[in-house]
Amino acid sequence: MWERATLVRLKLDTGRTHQIRVHLSYAGHPLIGDALYGGRADAIGRQALHGEVLKFSHPLTGAMIEVDAPWPSDFTQLAEREVAY
Repeated sequence: MWERATLVRLKLDTGRTHQIRVHLSYAGHPLIGDALYGGRADAIGRQALHGEVLKFSHPLTGAMIEVDAPWPSDFTQLAEREVAY
């Protein structure tokens, strides 16, 4: 769909700090806006990284918690812009 970017959906195994950023950069696909790991700067002023669905066990009850977060408006604008490249 885009020439200069790819939308990736993934599941984390460890939750280690910078896990997504480091691994994608190592694979030659740094995040847009992540200058620390080789991504190109962008007008949204932050890394193009969003936790769309988060699932975890409640620490006291063990009940599964799921939180859905739709894309923020700057992500939608970024996606529309990338199509134009």
